[in-house]
Amino acid sequence: MTNTPSTNIFDTRQVRRAFARSAASYESAATLQREVESRLLESLDYYQNRSTDRAAPQVVLDVGCGPAHAAAAMQQRWPRAQVIAVDLALPMLHASGAHVGGWRPLRRSVERICADAAALPIAEGSVDLLFSNLCLQWIDDLPALFAGFRRVLKPGGLLLVSTFGRETLVELRDAFVHADATPHVSPFVSMAQFGDAMMMAGFRDPVLDRDVFVPGYPDLPALMRELRALGATNALRQRRHTLTGKSRFANAAAAYEQERRSDGQLPATWEVVYAHAWAPDHGAPIREHGFDVTAVPLSSIPIRRR
Repeated sequence: MTNTPSTNIFDTRQVRRAFARSAASYESAATLQREVESRLLESLDYYQNRSTDRAAPQVVLDVGCGPAHAAAAMQQRWPRAQVIAVDLALPMLHASGAHVGGWRPLRRSVERICADAAALPIAEGSVDLLFSNLCLQWIDDLPALFAGFRRVLKPGGLLLVSTFGRETLVELRDAFVHADATPHVSPFVSMAQFGDAMMMAGFRDPVLDRDVFVPGYPDLPALMRELRALGATNALRQRRHTLTGKSRFANAAAAYEQERRSDGQLPATWEVVYAHAWAPDHGAPIREHGFDVTAVPLSSIPIRRR
């Protein structure tokens, strides 16, 4: 998932359609997502604990906000801040209105913007805190994404994100190998790849952590229903564009049953990678192939004239 734009893995239009369709069902299915969000929000203490004189953020950005629970929590934590919630799917933003609408004394309403995380319509150097919970696994080019995040953050601004790691849905991926040769599960990144992408974009003092959740399901259809309710359907460009078919699905279900069933349940692994880092000063180098690379304005370079 750290590929260049010329080797895009995901069909962005399909990602948008899937989350638009799931806007009404997402809340009831997002138990894991809310737990991860809660743990990520606990990390906000880093923002104010890094220095005793750190002021409350003026601008907070929630990328891939979904129903905007996190945006609402951050607006409550910092009532005077401008909190902006961004999501690719417009129906998801409409659904978020129940959590972020309404004016209260001394508290602003969360602003909502329909936009792609990879092309944020946010002014350069304007954001104090960029938060993103379980959104980045849908992005092809992580170094470019983090470069965009660095662009909108102020120097010293905090990046606080989570994503699904490489072990996620490994059981489902293995089961569908018995169905056909078409990929059915996204190629999630490793923690090392995620950290490297942050470093390449120039972020400073990154800290990464991980959790592994393994809920159980009565059968494969139950897991697939949950994934559809979450909008986490197959959005790979190389996906099968016709129905999987009863025989292929039956083969996958049989393999899942034979290889994975334990204590009456089918396990499904969700590896979650958490990360926080700090935006560097303006002009600080990014990294490419292990070397620092920086851009220097021509006007600042002395020119000797004959």
